[in-house]
Amino acid sequence: MKKIYMLSAVLTAFALQAQFTVTVQTPAEFKDQDAILYTLNGSKDIIVTKEQSKNNTWTFKYPSNYMGMMKVYFPSSNNTVSFISENKNISFKLDIQNSKIKDVIYLDEANDLMSKQQEGSQKKELILPALSQIKEYYKDNTDFGKALKTEIDRLSGSANSIDAAKHPFIAYYNTNYSKFLGNQMDTSKKVNPDEIVDFLDKSGDMLESSSLLRPVLVAYLNAGGNTNVAASVDKLLDRLKVETPRGQTVLSELIDIFDVYQMDEFKTKYLGLAKGLKCTINDRLASTLKSNANVEMGAAFPNYKFQSPVNSTAKSLYDVKADKKVVIFWSSTCSHCESELPKLLEKYNDLKAKNIQIVGLSLDVDKDSYSKKIAAFPWINDSELRGWNSSYVDTYNVHATPTYFILDANNKIISKPDHVGDVLEYFKLK
Repeated sequence: MKKIYMLSAVLTAFALQAQFTVTVQTPAEFKDQDAILYTLNGSKDIIVTKEQSKNNTWTFKYPSNYMGMMKVYFPSSNNTVSFISENKNISFKLDIQNSKIKDVIYLDEANDLMSKQQEGSQKKELILPALSQIKEYYKDNTDFGKALKTEIDRLSGSANSIDAAKHPFIAYYNTNYSKFLGNQMDTSKKVNPDEIVDFLDKSGDMLESSSLLRPVLVAYLNAGGNTNVAASVDKLLDRLKVETPRGQTVLSELIDIFDVYQMDEFKTKYLGLAKGLKCTINDRLASTLKSNANVEMGAAFPNYKFQSPVNSTAKSLYDVKADKKVVIFWSSTCSHCESELPKLLEKYNDLKAKNIQIVGLSLDVDKDSYSKKIAAFPWINDSELRGWNSSYVDTYNVHATPTYFILDANNKIISKPDHVGDVLEYFKLK
């Protein structure tokens, strides 16, 4: 029994060691009470926990090991702060102005270092070329010329060496970002597709939590060329083994990439591959399968409970009774919406005469901008005012605005138009 007790004590000690906290402090004028902590899986934010403010301080406890990107989201004010975890306590203060984050002061070593590294990288990318041009007009022996040379030498030098043993995630992120994404404009430094495949195959668990996975996959697809997309993807998935967790996560990311870039042929092919898998499906691929299943032709469009509907007393999407419905996901800051929705407005009375209801679900974040825009739209409007953090983004697999769906009287999807002209054509109003 003594050995069992000793083992239990060791496991308990390990669990306590693995746990870390995230502490966020804000000024008293910041009125948000709720905040949500997220981790990252590929390009998907994963909710960890929700906490309430205690004297303008939030403390989140993370119960296990985690190295990678995290974020805290304040839903009431739609503020987001991104940071990293190296499995140690995290702490930062927010400088707030007019309910918006003006600055983030990182108090833990890892995030302070990462912030400085990012700032240095941005200066190197944006400022160094300009300084190099300016230097041609000043002699090195002048005070300004000396200062210019000092700053150019500093920015031109390699990034401060990061001790991988002390800061494993920062070292991992900086090294692989620089190798696979940092030299895209320099053709002499571009990596070849085989190097990317090797990286995706052999990289450790930090790949999924690093935010590098999707941009590296896009770089891989671009490296293969538009005529070799299927061959490139098949080669990658064969190497990763699509039944493995890594293979499934990559497959999920690829399906979403093809969706975003409207590469329908490839999305259909690899979504079909995912549906046909007989193995246990991981959470990342399961979420992609579910969001796509929700919006398949003939599927029942999932119901949505309105938050603050305008031009309707309906409590939910299903409460809106009509022979047909046009559901639009849009935003007041979307240029395509700016040009397309007025064309729908021109035909609104004709649609209404056919007992066709329009429901606009906005991905806005600014209430004033949203309110001004919907004043001109007589159809049903609603918004969570959370932008791409809106709950319906994942539910309805929305990747761009505007996105249209046409539903029948039973809320089944009967058409998925690409543009407003397709909507009007469907109803013979063009």
